[in-house]
This record gives sequence, structure tokens and C-alpha cells, in this order.
Amino acid sequence: MEPRMEPSGGEQDPGAVRLLDLPWEDVLLPHVLSRVPLRQVLRLQRVSRAFRALVQLHLAGLRRFDAAQVGPQIPRAALTRLLRDAEGLQELMLAPCHEWLSDEDLVPVLARNPQLRSVTLAGCGQLSRRALGALAEGCPRLQRLSLAHCDWVDGLALRGLADRCPALEDLDLTACRQLKDEAIVYLAQRRGAGLRSLSLAVNANVGDTAVQELARNCPQLEHLDLTGCLRVGSDGIRTLAEYCPALRSLRVRHCHHVAEPSLSRLRKRGVDIDVEPPLHQALVLLQDVVGFAPFVNLQV
Repeated sequence: MEPRMEPSGGEQDPGAVRLLDLPWEDVLLPHVLSRVPLRQVLRLQRVSRAFRALVQLHLAGLRRFDAAQVGPQIPRAALTRLLRDAEGLQELMLAPCHEWLSDEDLVPVLARNPQLRSVTLAGCGQLSRRALGALAEGCPRLQRLSLAHCDWVDGLALRGLADRCPALEDLDLTACRQLKDEAIVYLAQRRGAGLRSLSLAVNANVGDTAVQELARNCPQLEHLDLTGCLRVGSDGIRTLAEYCPALRSLRVRHCHHVAEPSLSRLRKRGVDIDVEPPLHQALVLLQDVVGFAPFVNLQV
């Protein structure tokens, strides 16, 4: 591709190689612009029409788009302009757009990018079941999805996701408070075989029924976050210990019905658990109060 250069207003060494003289698609795009932060790339558009054309070509070929790289807040018009030509995205992170992102903004982007494998929509409260349906229907390779703090996610929306996303392995449903045991049971039965990471944190509607079904259907589960799931108890944790040999981390802080005996089997396997054993907690408290703690072999 031979870009037409604009006069720079200064003397040029006839033998000098200017940046835009380098092959765009063979050198500049894959080896230069791909290593420059997106915010700095966008500033190049102000230099000249040729640079603007180069940046547009770069945006059209993006595989990964993180709105946070543009800035803490990105206007609707700017997002539309940045993604209007992108048709090969594999990762899409739009959390900074949470205050205004709507179905009308998101659905066209999903339709143009069926290769998406990872999508982050954390806190995007203006979306609806329609957007999730478009994602499930149009992106069959989806592996990772964050819907944290999306209050609109209900059982019906999750069922559609479970039915149409066979590759799903990492799902964040933190604070999706409309979800109840029945929805999680359906997810486990439909997609449990491939799930490796799941967050159900901050959901008082999730209890042992959901956890036990996850345990029985998710043999590859490595990370489970149940922080603040007040209805989860020791029965669910014991079932996890029995059926989930791959489990590496478990979050049960503020799960007041989970007792230490149900966690001890997981601790012995080396599972990372975010609450300390009662004896360790007592020693820490004693040290805070009197300034020292007696030596106790915690391995016994």
C-alpha cells in the first residue's frame, strides 16, 4: 500500500526513510502500532490524513479492545467511531462504558465480531436480556464472560447463555442478584463439564442446592467464589470436596453457615481458601491484644 504523504513544511533528506514509507500491513501494523498503547495510537490521527488512515486500518484489525486503554470514561460517539470497522475482535472489555452502554450500542458490535472469545460487561446496567441473547447466538466460541453487577441478568437470560455457548469456561456472575438456585442448577447441567472458573459472589439467593449441583457436574472447576452467599452451608462445601478434584481456590468469606470441618478436607489438598482456620484467627487476635502469641504447630 503506497500512502500519499502530505507536506511537512520542513526540509527532508532525500535519502531518509520516513515512518509512513515503511510497509503498513507487513511492518507498521503488526510490529509497531500493535506495541503502542491505544491512547497514544489514537493521538497519531491528529498528525496528518495519512496517519489518520493508518490508525483506522489499525482499529479495523484489532483483536483486543479494552475501553480502559482509551480513558476512564469514553463517550458513546467515540466508541462507535473506534469500533465501526472492527470485524475480528476476540476480546472486548467495555466496563468503562457502564453508565451508558445499551443494547443498541452493543448488539451491532457483537454481530460484526462472531469470533469473540472473551467479553467483559461488568457493571453495564443499561443492557438487557436482548444483548446477552445476541452474544450467545452470535458468538459460539465465547469462553470468558463477566456480567458482574449486572442486575438485569435473570434465570431466563442465563438459560439462553447456557444453551448456546458450548465453549464457556469462565463466568463471573458477581452480584447478579436475580439468579436463584434453579438457574445455577441449569447452568451446571448444561455447561458444567467445561466450567473452570465461576463467581456467584454477593448473592443471597444461592444456596447448597446450587453448589452441590455444580460440584457434581463440574469436574474441571478450579476457582469458585461464593463470597457473601449467605445460604451456602457446610453441606455444599463437603460436596465440593468430594466431587471437584481440580479445585484450586475457594472464596467463602461471609458465608456464616460454612463450618471449619467442611473446609478441612480442601485445606489438606492445598486449596486456597480465603478464611483462616479458627485456631489461626485466635492466635492473630491474641497477638493483637497482648503483643505476642505462643508457638503452636499449626500443621498438627
